[in-house]
Amino acid sequence: MSVFDFFGMMANDIAIDLGTANTLVYKKNGGIVINEPSVVAVSTDNKKIIAIGNPAKLMLGKNPDEVRVIKPLKDGVIADFQVTELMLRNLILRAQKKRLLVRPRVIVCVPSGITEVEKRAVRDSALHAGSREVHLIAEPIAAAIGADLPIDMACGNMIMDIGGGTSEIAVISLSHIVVQNSIRVGGDKIDTDIINYLRKKSNLYVGVQTAEKIKTTIGSANPLKQELTMDVRGRDIVSGYPVTIKITSEEIREAISETVATIIDAIKRLFERTAPELSADIAERGIFLTGGGALLKGLDEKIRKTVDLPVHVVPDALECVVKGAGKVLDDIDRYRQVLIKRIED
Repeated sequence: MSVFDFFGMMANDIAIDLGTANTLVYKKNGGIVINEPSVVAVSTDNKKIIAIGNPAKLMLGKNPDEVRVIKPLKDGVIADFQVTELMLRNLILRAQKKRLLVRPRVIVCVPSGITEVEKRAVRDSALHAGSREVHLIAEPIAAAIGADLPIDMACGNMIMDIGGGTSEIAVISLSHIVVQNSIRVGGDKIDTDIINYLRKKSNLYVGVQTAEKIKTTIGSANPLKQELTMDVRGRDIVSGYPVTIKITSEEIREAISETVATIIDAIKRLFERTAPELSADIAERGIFLTGGGALLKGLDEKIRKTVDLPVHVVPDALECVVKGAGKVLDDIDRYRQVLIKRIED
């Protein structure tokens, strides 16, 4: 038995989709074991963690001064190094369930447009959190592998991963990203649009959790066959008292239209830099959408109408990136060329 075989038997290697909105963890030979919001609640007194994930998210907007609720990732990259490290340590321990002799090898999914400094921050956080070895993989590549696209063939595969903080669009051929566009716009920006719209239009102040619920319940990028309505509770800016108003899916579509247009414009700009032969492949195969933002009602139809190409929402769009990273983890020798190389390498 080689040293590598021994390490493989003694450690539970994991893949992490470290997202702005949600973090997912895949354990080798065990599938997805954690899927929780990227939110951490810490005590302001002693900086101890109070809650991570769903329990921490429930505290958003409801926390006293003694508790800080932090989203340690912003625009797909680390904004709070210390809290991210604590969160990763917690996730790695929970994924393993028991302390093993050998620390795990970890693959972390990162936006394709991040800088070398940001890459180093992710690597260092994962190493300090208890990893033996850290590899990075670009989110569009992981998403394409998770969607079972033939990325190793000489043909153009266009994939768009719409996350909480970033939207990643890439054309992949021969296991490499040929052209890519990464914009720091995603589901969080849509939530902000809804908050600002209700404040200006209805003098209603709502929190992030309410805005997210509005987005998932009645939000749409394209007119619906049956338009929807929803009762929304918030604070009246004029009187200061809690009120309930009824809003429609048409209003929310108007609120988020600018952000939807920005996402679609990023696709157009990518095509301007794509070789004709690859564009021809994409015209035949279409564009594949993954990530939580892909689940926005009518977004695929809106893109289809604008660019006049087939658009497919990948099944399990939320889990697609971490599933792809998991496939790489299960057969790292086969997929080694898709991992991001370090400068020193």
